[in-house]
Amino acid sequence: MSEAKPMTDEELHELADKQAALGEVRGTPAPDPVNVPMIRHWLAAMGDENPVYLDKGVAPPAMAQVWTMQGLRPTAKDRSPVDDIMAALNAGGYTGVVATNCEQTYHRYARLGERLTPATRFTGLAGPKKTALGVGFFATWNVTWYAEDDEPVAEMLFRVLKFRPPAAKAPAKAPAEALKEPYPLRPAINQDTAFFWEGVQKGELRIQSCADCGLLRHPPGPLCPHCRSAGRSYTVASGEGTLYSYVVHHHPPVPGREPPFVVGVVELPEGVRIVGNVVDCPLDEVRIGMPLRVTYRPMDDELVLPMWTPGES
Repeated sequence: MSEAKPMTDEELHELADKQAALGEVRGTPAPDPVNVPMIRHWLAAMGDENPVYLDKGVAPPAMAQVWTMQGLRPTAKDRSPVDDIMAALNAGGYTGVVATNCEQTYHRYARLGERLTPATRFTGLAGPKKTALGVGFFATWNVTWYAEDDEPVAEMLFRVLKFRPPAAKAPAKAPAEALKEPYPLRPAINQDTAFFWEGVQKGELRIQSCADCGLLRHPPGPLCPHCRSAGRSYTVASGEGTLYSYVVHHHPPVPGREPPFVVGVVELPEGVRIVGNVVDCPLDEVRIGMPLRVTYRPMDDELVLPMWTPGES
C-alpha cells in the first residue's frame, strides 16, 4: 500500500479550517481526582513553600495540566482536533517541533476531590514561514479544564512551530580549522542577560545581584524582587552545585542535540538555582543530590554554553 501523498500548503490550511470548525472537543476525565500527594510532589519539585494550598485544600493553578497528562505508558489517547494537523505536518516533512507560546488563564482553584476534564479547540495554522530553525508552520490550540459541574477552572493557549529540519549534509572535506556548523538554538541575549553570557565566554558563572540590598537572583531581571531597585551588579559563583531536580529528554527531537539527554535544575551554594544540561554521566547514575561542577562547552565558533558534570562527593 502506497503512502499518503503529502498535502500542499493550501490543503494544510483547508484541514486546519476544518479542525477549527469542530469547535471544542471534550476529552476523557482525569484518571485521578485532585489529591494531596500529587500537590506535595509538585510543591517540592517547584520549591514552592506556600502553605495556602494544602491548608485550604486547593491545587496550585499552574498544576491544571498535570491532572490530565498521560503517563509514561499510556493505554489510550483521546482524539483531539490537533492530532490530524500534526499528522499531516509530519507527513509533509515538518517533523521538527518546538513550543513557542504557552499562556495560561486561571478562573479558580481546583479543589481536592475534583476530577477535571480537558477540552481542546484548534484555533489556527500560520505559514509556511521561514525561521532560524527552518521553514515551518505555527499551530495554535486552546485547552480548557472543566470541573464536574462544567465550570471552567483553567485555560491554556499553546502554540508550536512545526518545521522542516535542514537536510543532513555529508561531511565536508575541509581543513581542521574550518568553521563549525552554527548551533541552531541560541540564547536570547539582552541588556538584562548580556553580563551572564559575557561571563560564560570568560569561564565565569555570573549571578546577578542587587546593587542596593545585595540579593542574588537568577534568572536575571530588571528589578530586584526584594527592594524593587533597578541597580544591578553580579557576583561570580564558585561553579559548584548539587542536582535539585532533573528530567531525561527522549522526545521530541531537539535541533542540535542527540537524545536522550539530561536537563537539570542545579542548586548553587550561593542560594539560587540554575537550569542546565548534565553531561559526562551515564543516565542510570544521575541522581538528585549529586554534586556537580560547571563546565563550558563550545557549541560552535561563537556560542559557549555552561553545562554540569559530576563533582567530587
